[in-house]
Amino acid sequence: MLIILLGMLVGLVLGLTGAGGGILAIPALTLGLGWTLAQATPVALLAVGMAAALGALDGLRRGLVRYKAAALMAIVGSSTSPIGLHLARLLPAKALVLMFSAVMMFVSLRMFMQARADAREDASIGALEKNCMLNPATGRLTWNARCSMTLVSIGATSGLLTGLLSVGGGFLIVPAFRKFSDVRIHAVVSTSLMVVALVSLGTLGNLMSQGVSLSSEGVMFIAATLAGMVAGRVTAPHVSAQWLQQGFAGLCAVIGVLMLAKVLLTAF
Repeated sequence: MLIILLGMLVGLVLGLTGAGGGILAIPALTLGLGWTLAQATPVALLAVGMAAALGALDGLRRGLVRYKAAALMAIVGSSTSPIGLHLARLLPAKALVLMFSAVMMFVSLRMFMQARADAREDASIGALEKNCMLNPATGRLTWNARCSMTLVSIGATSGLLTGLLSVGGGFLIVPAFRKFSDVRIHAVVSTSLMVVALVSLGTLGNLMSQGVSLSSEGVMFIAATLAGMVAGRVTAPHVSAQWLQQGFAGLCAVIGVLMLAKVLLTAF
């Protein structure tokens, strides 16, 4: 029962925010079920990758996915994730957990600040000029060198962290794409889900080629994550963007503290 509840929670958050699936999956499996990081990694990547793919298909159906931007970020991210995998094999497990905790706290702060900035921007007159802007006439992104390099940077960083920390990368893609573009949050979420799906499943392929396999409990967790994703996508249009960002920021902060506490307690 616990593994089903945790899987549904991961899928629900991923469906609502387009981020946080990988960030939640690793703590759910290590803190909630007592798995090691090595046991949790393939299950987390497959659960997040498959759930994100399901959410991305829903976003494509609704016309929300910026598929060209998603493809660019995914291609670059897939090329940097093997570097992260290699670094993860060189670093001790405690160092990776500490890095994971630090990333969680950083994301929490950035998401909370971004939610406040979005609220001020919505209340102001006129939109600020950003790196990637929508063309008012076509509703599509205006492609130029500045926008392309921004998306390449986001994709490269998310791919590296996907391999290094076994996360989907959405926790970085959502706030970064929101900050550097004028794309609305629900379209940002759908685009992030497509990138997360492509990069996570690609990273998982690298792991599977090294002989990693899944247990029956892992399969159960993945199925529950997919169910949670469906619930999240149905609920997302009815939840305010600012509430989503602030709620996710608070959740990241709590998990970051718990992961840090686990490392500190085991050190003594």
